[in-house]
Amino acid sequence: MPDSFSFRRLKAIIVKEFLHILRDWRSLAIAIAMPIMMLLLFGYALNIDLKNIPTAIIDYSKTPESRELISTFDGSPYFKIRNYYDDKQEIEKAIQRREIKAGIIIDKDFAKHINNGSPVHVFAVIDGSDANTGRLVMNYIQALGMIYNERLTAKKLNFQSSQINMKPRAWYNQELISTFNLVPGITAIVMVVIASMLASVTVAKEWEMGTMEQLISTPVRKLEMTLGKAIPLYVIGIADVMIAAYAGMIFFDVPLRGEPALVVLTATVFLTAVLFFGLFLSIALKKQVLANQIAIMSGFLPTLILSGFVFTIANMPLPIQIITHLFPARYFISILRDIYLKGVGFSMLFTHFSFLTVYAVLMIVLANKKLKLRLD
Repeated sequence: MPDSFSFRRLKAIIVKEFLHILRDWRSLAIAIAMPIMMLLLFGYALNIDLKNIPTAIIDYSKTPESRELISTFDGSPYFKIRNYYDDKQEIEKAIQRREIKAGIIIDKDFAKHINNGSPVHVFAVIDGSDANTGRLVMNYIQALGMIYNERLTAKKLNFQSSQINMKPRAWYNQELISTFNLVPGITAIVMVVIASMLASVTVAKEWEMGTMEQLISTPVRKLEMTLGKAIPLYVIGIADVMIAAYAGMIFFDVPLRGEPALVVLTATVFLTAVLFFGLFLSIALKKQVLANQIAIMSGFLPTLILSGFVFTIANMPLPIQIITHLFPARYFISILRDIYLKGVGFSMLFTHFSFLTVYAVLMIVLANKKLKLRLD
């Protein structure tokens, strides 16, 4: 075995992998065209019911009337009051930290208007970075406002019953355009599909074609082998990230409010994780078809179902919610949504980014541990 890492050997393996990819032009064409195809296929909203929406309250009135309105929300299965604040900026920060999805702001003259029979305005702030969820939250808030109006009418607090006018406003996506969710979700799916289609078969193909024996006879090191296999696919993956971003802007006017460098950095870490996961399967199974099938079942399907892209995680049973933490796509999609729609900086993304980094390092270690450069 050689004593040190060699960039010359790494370059040779990278060139070899690029030649393999270029010869298989059909797979390359699919990988490049996939972001646009999936953006067009998933260009619609999929709404589901929500429960226990994390909510914060600002009660400037602090009267029995305002507490009754709060109890209307607290007694609903759709809302769960997490915090009471005194400042609107605290609600904004809580939404940025993903602690709440909605904030209810009750004016100090709430009870006065109720008792005078004059119109009452209650303001609601909604996290619009997830358009499907935001639209449902807005509908639920308006529905509870109607329920409270009916209670006021029944009690006949005055000869002229007041009417609460709920005025919800969605932050970061005011029109709750569902297609704004496409780019983060499609980017994650494309990354995982690249791993399942290409990375999971790259080493297995060497064994099936009989060329692995030739590589073993060379002084190549494990890390040189895995990096040489991964880097060409990484280039394709980053190209897909760019394609998805530009296609989202062109076809659906998806904004990018954060730093593009953060998108590339996060995509690099996530792509490293899924590529080395695919390499691990390819090394462990040594069969192209089997490795590809396992990659689809353990990578693509969980990314589609358990990442929060299509189905809201908060509405899943608790055991399933716990399982979603095992899949890095959950954190990757959440980070991209925050960058694209909220424009947050790295400090707000540190926890999720740390999880992705740990997962990527773990996959690199497992793939290199599993690779044996000798004939069994």
